[in-house]
Amino acid sequence: MDMLFFDNIEKLLRIVLTAVLVYILIVVTTKVSGKRSTSQLNNFDWIVTVMIGSLGASTILLKDIPFIEGSASIVTLYLLQYAVTKYASYSPYFGRLILSEPRILFYQGEFLTTAMFEERLTRQELESAMRKEGIHNINDVEAIVLESDATLSVIPRKHDGPNDTDNTDPSDTLEPLIRQP
Repeated sequence: MDMLFFDNIEKLLRIVLTAVLVYILIVVTTKVSGKRSTSQLNNFDWIVTVMIGSLGASTILLKDIPFIEGSASIVTLYLLQYAVTKYASYSPYFGRLILSEPRILFYQGEFLTTAMFEERLTRQELESAMRKEGIHNINDVEAIVLESDATLSVIPRKHDGPNDTDNTDPSDTLEPLIRQP
């Protein structure tokens, strides 16, 4: 109980100095690694981000982990993330293997309950996504897609009107995303 609030000044200074160095390291490596590191995260990016946070905290708080070793592990994760995502951009097969594909959950007036069940989403969550887009009538929605970064995209239904010159059928682009059971 005697070390509840303070242990010793050397330990405190080590933690403060290491925190500053780890902070600078993560800011610089995130900047160098590009926007993907801080964009909407897919499962793969989220895992790397959590691991980097854990390594940063361990490097700061655990005296058994020197700054250089903690830095090496953080930089290694950034390099692995770069290599894997770079290869995924060249190889569609590899990209599909590590990244989630978009999934249609609502299409042309119908909730796709099998897809919703498999993705563990409720009707209320889809309706909430509609409201966030300012859509309050389900008939105004063509589709709702769960994107690979776990966001919900609401695709409004195009209404034929006197100024509507787009003859593209939205189902032409959405059909491949619908998974048949």
